[in-house]
Amino acid sequence: MDSSAGSPGCVGQCTGFLRSHKGTVLALEIGLCIVILICYGASRTPGYTGVAIFEMVFSIIFFVIYTLGLNKQLAVVHWGWSDFIRALIGALLFLITSLIVVIGHRDGAGIAAGVFGLLAGILFAYDAYITFPSLRKSHTAAPTESPEGV
Repeated sequence: MDSSAGSPGCVGQCTGFLRSHKGTVLALEIGLCIVILICYGASRTPGYTGVAIFEMVFSIIFFVIYTLGLNKQLAVVHWGWSDFIRALIGALLFLITSLIVVIGHRDGAGIAAGVFGLLAGILFAYDAYITFPSLRKSHTAAPTESPEGV
């Protein structure tokens, strides 16, 4: 008897999450960070790889958490705010470091990494933008009549 016939496997969960809007954005963030790492590796000054490594690792962590549904099981951490802060910090760091690289570097790989970093900054800002509305909870109005019904 196969007990896993009704539940999707790991690959099914991964492809199901990849088809969602949040899954696509996280996958694009991971891919863009890999491209930025390759460009910085080919550059003469690979000193700015830290932001790309940091954001790629945290994007992978959040991708795994959302894919496996751990955000619903581990209620100790508010995953919405954590994801929002991760995306906001990533956007700011990518935009700042990429502007420094584009203005200061003269080699082609460094400028390409800076341009991809600007695109990553925009993508992380978009991720923060789409995450923020889910953080706002709708408040229900308090009853205005007295509990005695008078």
